[in-house]
Amino acid sequence: MDLRTMTQSLVTLAEDNMAFFSSQGPGETARRLSGVFAGVREQALGLEPALCRLLSVAHLFDLDAETPANGYRSLVHTARCCLAHLLHKSRYVASNRRSIFFRTSHNLAELEAYLAALTQLRALAYYAQRLLATNQPGGLFFEGDEGLIAEFLHEYVTLHKGCFYGRCLGFQFTPAIRPFLQTISIGLVSFGEHYKRNETGLGVTASSLFTSGRFAIDPELRGAEFERIIQNLDVHFWKAFWNITEIEVLSSLANMTSATVRVSRLLSLPPEAFEMPLTADPKLTVTISPPLAHSGPGPVLVRLISYDLREGQDSELLSSLVKSEGPWSLELRPRPQQAPRSQSLVVHIHGGGFVAQTSKSHEPYLKSWAQELGVPILSVDYSLAPEAPFPRALEECFYAYCWAVKHCALLGSTGERICLAGDSAGGNLCFTVSLRAAAYGVRVPDGIMAAYPATMLQSTASPSRLLSLMDPLLPLSVLTKCVSAYAGGETEEHSDSDQKALGVMGLVRRDTALLFRDLRVGASSWLHSFLDLSGHKSHTNSVPTAEPMRRSVSEAALAQPGGPLGTDSLKSLTLHNLSLKDSSETSNSPELSMSAETLGPSTPSDVNFLVGPDHAPEAAKAQDELSTKDRGCSARAAFPEGFHPRRSSQGPARMPLCDSPIVKNPFMSPLLASDGMLQSLPPVHIVACALDPMLDDSVMFARRLRGLGKPVKLRVVEDLPHGFLSLAALCRETRQAAAQCVECIRLILAQPAPPTAQPV
Repeated sequence: MDLRTMTQSLVTLAEDNMAFFSSQGPGETARRLSGVFAGVREQALGLEPALCRLLSVAHLFDLDAETPANGYRSLVHTARCCLAHLLHKSRYVASNRRSIFFRTSHNLAELEAYLAALTQLRALAYYAQRLLATNQPGGLFFEGDEGLIAEFLHEYVTLHKGCFYGRCLGFQFTPAIRPFLQTISIGLVSFGEHYKRNETGLGVTASSLFTSGRFAIDPELRGAEFERIIQNLDVHFWKAFWNITEIEVLSSLANMTSATVRVSRLLSLPPEAFEMPLTADPKLTVTISPPLAHSGPGPVLVRLISYDLREGQDSELLSSLVKSEGPWSLELRPRPQQAPRSQSLVVHIHGGGFVAQTSKSHEPYLKSWAQELGVPILSVDYSLAPEAPFPRALEECFYAYCWAVKHCALLGSTGERICLAGDSAGGNLCFTVSLRAAAYGVRVPDGIMAAYPATMLQSTASPSRLLSLMDPLLPLSVLTKCVSAYAGGETEEHSDSDQKALGVMGLVRRDTALLFRDLRVGASSWLHSFLDLSGHKSHTNSVPTAEPMRRSVSEAALAQPGGPLGTDSLKSLTLHNLSLKDSSETSNSPELSMSAETLGPSTPSDVNFLVGPDHAPEAAKAQDELSTKDRGCSARAAFPEGFHPRRSSQGPARMPLCDSPIVKNPFMSPLLASDGMLQSLPPVHIVACALDPMLDDSVMFARRLRGLGKPVKLRVVEDLPHGFLSLAALCRETRQAAAQCVECIRLILAQPAPPTAQPV
C-alpha cells in the first residue's frame, strides 16, 4: 500500500471512529477515544505531505541504485510503520467497538501511545526537511555554523521520547526483536532506579535488574523512567550497564550456546618496541612503539580464538603471554594433533561506544566466525574511555595489529591474507588503524569489514540520527556522552575513585553468592527470559618508563599550527571542502613523514563526494525549492504554524556537545579524512542497518570511497537495530545479518586482488 492510500484509509477510519464515539454520550472514555481519533486524523494529514516530499528526493542520497538506503528513506519507513499500526488498530476498533469483549481501556492506551509517537515522527519529518534545506547538495550531515548546529541539537533533544520506550518500544523493528528490547528496557530502568539510590551504582545485584515487576506491567511508567535515565545519567552508568554482559554467569551461559573452539586465550602483549618493514622498501624498517598516550607504556590485551589448534598456538613463547582470567578460566592443554597454519588471519576490534565491553562480550559470535571461516581470530581489548580517551584506543589497536602481522606464525597463521573486522566503535577503529598503518608505511590489511560503523564523531545531525529519538539502544544523549568521553571531555567523577575503578565486575565478585541464591529460589524470572533470548632487525627491548612520551600520530597532527589538521583550520572544516584538501596536507609530523613516499604524489582532488554528477542538478533544484526563509530560520521555526510537538518533562538533558577540534581529526572521524588518506585504504565492506542512527555514517563514507574509485561494498539489512552481531543467536533475521558479515570477511580473505570500482 502506497503512502497516500495508507493515509487516506487511516483518515477515513479515524473519522468513522470519531463520529461513533462522539455519539456515545458525555462519558470520559468516549470523549478520549473521539479525541484520539481526531488527533490521528490531524497528524496523518499533516505528516503525509512531509513524507512525500522526503521520499521524492531520497534517491538522490543513495550510494547507488542497487543500495537504496539513507536516513531520509529510514525516517519515511519508520513513519509508515507507525501509520500501519494505527491503521490496523483503527480497523480493529471499527470492527469490535460494539462488542462486549472490547477492551476499551487497553485500546485507548495503545492508541494514545501511538498518537504521541506519530506526533513526534511528524516533528522529525519537519526536522529532516530543515536538514534538506540547510545542507550542501547531496550531503546528509547538518552543515550550518556551529552555533546553528548546537541550537538544532538542543532543540531536538527537548522533544518527548517516553512514548517510544513504553507501548511503542521497538515498533519499527522486526517482531522477533521486540521481546528482547522489552526485557532490556525493564532491566535498564531497574538498574537505573538502583543507580539513582546509590550514587556509585554498586548496590545492585545482577538478579535484581530483571525483577522489578512494576516496570513490566506499566509501560507508561517504564517509558517515563527510560527517558529520565537517558537524559540525566552520566557515561559511567552506561559503562556499568553495558558491561553486564561481562558477568561470569551471563558470559558463561552465553558461551554454552555458542560454538566450541579449541583455543580461546587472553594474551598480554608486553609494551616493547619492535621493527616493521616498509611496504615501499622491505629493506627499510620503522619502529612501532607501544601505546603511550595519557598513561604511558602499558601492555595490550588481546584474545586469540581458533576453532582448531594450529601450529604455533601452543608454543612456549605464546604461552608466556597468556593472562589468567580468574579462577574460572580454562588453560589450553597441548594436543598431539595440530592443524597447519591458516593462510589467513582476522584481527577484530569490538564495539561498545568506546566506553564499554571487551572481547569477552563478543566472544560468542567470534567463536562462530572462527568455526565458519576456519581462520584464527585475534580480538583487541583496548583501553576504554573516559579513563583512557583518544588516542589511547587507537594506539593500542594499531600496536596489536602490527604485532599480529609480525607474529602471525604464533597465532596459527601464515599471514598471507589479513582482514580487519569490527562493529560500531570497532568499525571506526578499523578504519583509523588502516589509515595509521598507511601513514607509517607498513602493511595495511587486505580488506576491512565494518558493521554499522561510526565514521563521524562530530556533534551534528543527519536524517538517520534523528532516529535516535526513538532508538532504545542508541539515544542521542547517550551517543554524545560516549563521544565526549572518548574525546576527553567527560570530567564527571565519582566520589569514590576506587569504587569507580571496581565497576560492575567488582559488583559481580561481591554478589555472586546472592545471584546463585536468587537463581535457586526462582527470584530472577526476568533474568531467565533474558538468557533464553540471547541464546630491518627486530628489537625486543622494553621502552623505559622514564623516557619522555613521544606524541602519537594523531596528537602530533593536531599540534601543527599551520597544517590542515591544526586547531584553527579544523574549526572551520566541513564536508563540502574536504575533497579540495591535498592529501599531502594530512600531517607534517615526524611520524607521518616516513610514509609520504608510500602514499604517492599528492594532487588536489576535484571529486565532490557529496553527490554524483548525474544527480547534482536535481539535488540543487530540490533544495532551491525551499525558501530562503527556511534556510535561515531557527530550529523551532521548522514547524508549520499550529503544530506543536510534545516536549520532554524531564528538564534539560545532560547532553555534552563536544566542540573540541579533536573530533574533526581524521583519526577520530575518518569521514573527515582527506582524499589522499582515504586512497590508502584497502577494499572496504560495510554492513549497515537501515534503522540505525549511524546509517548515514556508512552511506556517506561509502560514497566518499566510491567517488575516489576505491572498491567499496555497502550492504544494508532491514528491520534490525544497531548491534545485531551481539544478538546473532536471537532470531532468524539476526542470524542472516551476521551471516552477511561472515560472507564479507570470506570475500576479503579469498580474493587475491581487489576489484576495480568506477568513480561516480
